[in-house]
Amino acid sequence: MTKPISPLLPIAYSKEVASAKQRGAPLVALESTIITHGMPYPGNIEMARSVEAIIREQGAVPATIAVIHGTLHIGLEAAELEQLAKATEVMKVSRADLAFAIAERRTGATTVAATMIAASRAGIRVFATGGIGGVHRGAEESFDISADLEELARTGVIVVCAGAKAILDIPKTLEVLETRGVPVVTYESEEFPAFWSRSSGISSPLSLNSPAAIANFQTVREQLGIDGGMLVANPVPEADEIAREEMEIYIERALDSAERDEVTGKAVTPYLLSTIFDLTDGQSLKTNIALVENNARLAAEIAVALGE
Repeated sequence: MTKPISPLLPIAYSKEVASAKQRGAPLVALESTIITHGMPYPGNIEMARSVEAIIREQGAVPATIAVIHGTLHIGLEAAELEQLAKATEVMKVSRADLAFAIAERRTGATTVAATMIAASRAGIRVFATGGIGGVHRGAEESFDISADLEELARTGVIVVCAGAKAILDIPKTLEVLETRGVPVVTYESEEFPAFWSRSSGISSPLSLNSPAAIANFQTVREQLGIDGGMLVANPVPEADEIAREEMEIYIERALDSAERDEVTGKAVTPYLLSTIFDLTDGQSLKTNIALVENNARLAAEIAVALGE
């Protein structure tokens, strides 16, 4: 592991990422909450290794981001990735508590928002994730809106996902993104995807059909001095999707269960995903892994195109 780059802010790059930065190789950031909060061991480490391998196969370098004992890591060595996958009581950090985890020397897994902050700090322009957070159903009463949306408006990173998580209010999520000036581009489709499903029933604000076109769009934004990130929605492969009509049944049941159990705040999303996993007999997790791998592939292609 290389030495932290600043005595004021402990950041450490893995050997692979440090080498990539030195030679100007394309990099793709990866979040870590999917490892610590998304699935149990050893499935989580197998997924993490697979995603990193896919990025390398496309000619880019993966940079999994996490806070470990107060140090912000940009890229993890194999042993560190293994330790994180096995760790318990790991904080789930976003913009509000990323600095807290570092200041208190805690271990924390980064959400979309925290990963974007760290990626931008490290000069990484592309980030692959599963699905972004957004406006929760019933937000008009709960005011539960993910920090991911605000981060997309602030931080100049391309975020490749399979759409907003289908447990959310997707129309309201897209409205907030539009209000905040965040471009939403769906890859090779005119319809915005719904995470586990290729279809949401909602037209995509924008559509592009090649990684090069996405990279060019971002380059022009930067040339115009337009701040903030870009959301690239990449529909899950057809062979792996769960139909929208079927998923809505599972989601409604999970939401009813969360209400009965009085689940709130950061606990809502993990609770819903766990409940849906049980309701689908594990198929939702298989689809989740497939879409993350698909997003990693496209993110790497965009990162390579940005460097050309």
